[in-house]
Amino acid sequence: MSAQTPSSRPALNASTRRWMGALAMFLVLFVVWEYAVKLLGIKEYLLPPPSKIWSEFVKRQNVVAGAAWTTTVEIVGGYLLAVVVSIPLAMSIAYSRFVENTVYPVIVFLQIIPKIAIAPLFIIWLGFGLLPKLLIVFLLCFFPIVVSSVAGFKSVDPDVMDFARSTGASASRMFFKIRLPQALPEIFTGLKIGAALSATAAVVAEFVASDRGLGYLLQQYNGQLETPMVFAIIVLLSLIGLAIYYFVELVERLVIPWHVAQRPTEMTGI
Repeated sequence: MSAQTPSSRPALNASTRRWMGALAMFLVLFVVWEYAVKLLGIKEYLLPPPSKIWSEFVKRQNVVAGAAWTTTVEIVGGYLLAVVVSIPLAMSIAYSRFVENTVYPVIVFLQIIPKIAIAPLFIIWLGFGLLPKLLIVFLLCFFPIVVSSVAGFKSVDPDVMDFARSTGASASRMFFKIRLPQALPEIFTGLKIGAALSATAAVVAEFVASDRGLGYLLQQYNGQLETPMVFAIIVLLSLIGLAIYYFVELVERLVIPWHVAQRPTEMTGI
């Protein structure tokens, strides 16, 4: 147990430095933003200072909190649906030439179609409930997860597989011991890209047709020229997306701590 402590300490220190550096940079940006608006005399309806954004957000936090919950449910639900469908489909594409030649072109075609263009069709077909919004989030997150997962499953070293077969390893054992571990870095890359897109997808869905959620509030405040609340909603949406992204990154660190991407960056002098 004690042997693991020294090796984990550099990673912890590197993570702490990264977070502290990011927080310091955001703090500097907010301070510059606050005083630049006041010194330059910029109108609040054009660019409100962070203090004004925060005060307006606090006044309406109950309304925003309810909308944030609605949007978060859409984001998480659609994203999980994309994960559940994408990874098994990527496996079938990677291991079946027939599926790759027939299904994969259809997936690419669906990705090319602008999601904002087909969102009204989902409303016509499925109504104004939760399901059409889940499907829009699903579609936007689906493609990067599939593409990255296919690349991961195809990246297995054939020499390693031949050696495993020569030892008499079963197909299931080779999958869990060789194929899946080698594919996981690429899979997590797709998962993080999908997580970064999930909040955008939910807002697109709520822009098209919704009477609740952060996207609905964003349109409402924008129409009323309540710019501080527009910024507050944008920041909140970004925080929700960041939370999902870093949750996926945390899972990645726990699942594949051995991967090169998880190693702390060494600080060397010049």
